[in-house]
Amino acid sequence: MLKTHNCGDLRAEHAGHQVLLAGWVHKRRDHGGLIFVDLRDRSGLVQITVSPEAAEAYQVAEAVRNEYVLAVRGMVRLRPEGLANPNMPTGEIEVVAESVKLLNAAKPPAIPVDGDGRSVSEDMRLKYRYLDLRRQRMQRNLMLRHNVVKFMRDYLSARGFIEVETPVMIKSTPEGARDYVVPSRVHPGEFYALPQSPQQLKQLLMVAGYERYFQIARCFRDEDLRGDRQPEFTQLDLEMSFVERDDVLALVEGLFTEMMPAVSNKRILSPFPRMSYAEAIDRFGSDKPDLRFGLELVDLTDLLGRSDFQVFRAAQESGGKIKAICAPACAGYTRRELDELAVIAKGQGAKGLATLAFASDGVKGPAVKFLRDGELNEIRRRVQAQEGDLVCIVADLPSVVAKSLSSLRLAFRDQLNLAASDLMAFGWVVDFPMFEWNEEEKRWDAAHHPFTMPKREQLDRLETDPASVLSDAYDLVCNGYELASGSIRIHDREIQRRIFRMLNYTDAEIQSRFGHMLDAFEYGAPPHGGMAPGIDRMVMLLADEMSIREVIAFPKTASATDLMTNAPSPIDARQLEELHLQIVEQ
Repeated sequence: MLKTHNCGDLRAEHAGHQVLLAGWVHKRRDHGGLIFVDLRDRSGLVQITVSPEAAEAYQVAEAVRNEYVLAVRGMVRLRPEGLANPNMPTGEIEVVAESVKLLNAAKPPAIPVDGDGRSVSEDMRLKYRYLDLRRQRMQRNLMLRHNVVKFMRDYLSARGFIEVETPVMIKSTPEGARDYVVPSRVHPGEFYALPQSPQQLKQLLMVAGYERYFQIARCFRDEDLRGDRQPEFTQLDLEMSFVERDDVLALVEGLFTEMMPAVSNKRILSPFPRMSYAEAIDRFGSDKPDLRFGLELVDLTDLLGRSDFQVFRAAQESGGKIKAICAPACAGYTRRELDELAVIAKGQGAKGLATLAFASDGVKGPAVKFLRDGELNEIRRRVQAQEGDLVCIVADLPSVVAKSLSSLRLAFRDQLNLAASDLMAFGWVVDFPMFEWNEEEKRWDAAHHPFTMPKREQLDRLETDPASVLSDAYDLVCNGYELASGSIRIHDREIQRRIFRMLNYTDAEIQSRFGHMLDAFEYGAPPHGGMAPGIDRMVMLLADEMSIREVIAFPKTASATDLMTNAPSPIDARQLEELHLQIVEQ
């Protein structure tokens, strides 16, 4: 072994011990007679002191530079009185080198590896990711990720779940985002797909009688990227037989409730609040609300729908809504700041934004002249506005009102620091609509996925009133993000066929794409359900990062490229020929 101890593990109790260490030179300081080397490995830093008395070691230490790889043999001793470093975990001790061996030299790093890396461009960080991953922030994030995954494995294993790996080359059955496809060499013109999730396979494991399954699953979706999305991602995939909705929710809530204190110092609210999809949209304008603060939406439609303000009246007459939020201590916003709020609302489709500033000398705002004193007083009462508050009102289609005020709510959260950074505010959103109307293609789409069970008491309305049918789907939300999505699944062949037909599949398409599922349901499929918490997003929140790229070892850019390996890249003509492919220029 080149090392008997980790650099960052040494403490005062190791004084007098001889140790072998190995790692990277973090910093080197020559004090004229003594050379000090901060040696770094994954565990942290320790100071190595090299004196001229150890001639060979001193000669090597004179030549080393940052990021050289060294092996050191030496004696641990307490630092001299007054020279301890309270800012280092190993600051009470140093290692007096007896030998220093150069294991490998290093070029000057293309990017700095100290600091948190935020001042370095993301492109450079991703191009030299193997250097970026040396910094303590990134190592801390990946160790946090390891602890999260280990806790999940241990928790589920202790409760009778077994881990089963499912294939990453499967049949393409596109019913959500685009598939990544893999051409087959031995079956010309045919393709595998990389799984968007193991959904069908885990349901088939329930049919096979495994009852409790989980997997740390790699999933792939060819979709437009955002800060919290990647083309390949990891989720905790789990499925349970002979359960109803509340059984799944209880298991997952228990998992996260026990995991938080084990892996972080974050606070949680327990039990997790539960609300229907309709309630979440009504109160927060979003099905993934940030529950760390209030600023809830208040319905003013009945009050303002018949006011003298034409904008409000027109919205009510066309079936729209008039809603408001009250931002504390924002009545003094400048015209520029109010215009910025209007841009946020219009970015979600709103035609405009009405604001009322409840100042000490009265109510101000362009809409005031259209409103009676009684209406202003009632608005103030309903939104509980205090002197100095700003009320923002949107009148439009219900979906536009919800999106606009939800965006404004989050903007005020960030501007006013309304959300506690140490709180993980989990919550359940249940009873989602079964279908969403696709206006562009004039058809119904599955709101979650086509294997979700409709409410049994509403099955008789499936074909006659699909808009009113709710599903047994549920989401776990946290701090404005969806962390997990799940449902009770369909296990009856005929119900599954009805859903496929509602989604505009022909019988031939149903058989071609999903025949294996329907056939399996004829062999004693148990009632089952599950969900899939996203590991990348969970660790991102725990690490207080803004992007999941900061908690993934080798992520892609926002354009789905790998700057380190230059993927995706062309393949040569011979490979194309073997795969029976041709590149067609547009």
